[in-house]
Amino acid sequence: MRFMVLVKATKESEAGAMPDAELLTAMGKYNEELAKAGILLDLSGLHPSSKGARVRFSGSNRTVIDGPFAETKELIAGYWLIQVKSKEEAIEWVKRCPNPHYAEGEIELRQVFELSDFTVTPEAQSSYDSVAAQLEARAKA
Repeated sequence: MRFMVLVKATKESEAGAMPDAELLTAMGKYNEELAKAGILLDLSGLHPSSKGARVRFSGSNRTVIDGPFAETKELIAGYWLIQVKSKEEAIEWVKRCPNPHYAEGEIELRQVFELSDFTVTPEAQSSYDSVAAQLEARAKA
């Protein structure tokens, strides 16, 4: 099972405050633990929403909305993508994470859909296989 582990933004992270050396060291050690356990697939921090944009869909219309976005509790400051055996295992790993903000904050876990969760047409399967092969080739390059 793959889980997206989402670090929620705070007013400080949205203001562009960078983690200090102590937090970066603690996160580095945690990330090493995830990697050594063989469950880490990807990770990164995200720039504040002031550097982002949203595209709103309404039928065939598209509207671009530039950041910043008001509600920090609904924004994401960073993520890990992990592969574990269960939701409980994912929760146990997140509980070991250093507090990413020192103060109040949240980390959300969301299971990632697998293609096998869907009923797909042969055309969709072919497209998926093609994209997966391209991603694998890029990862090896």
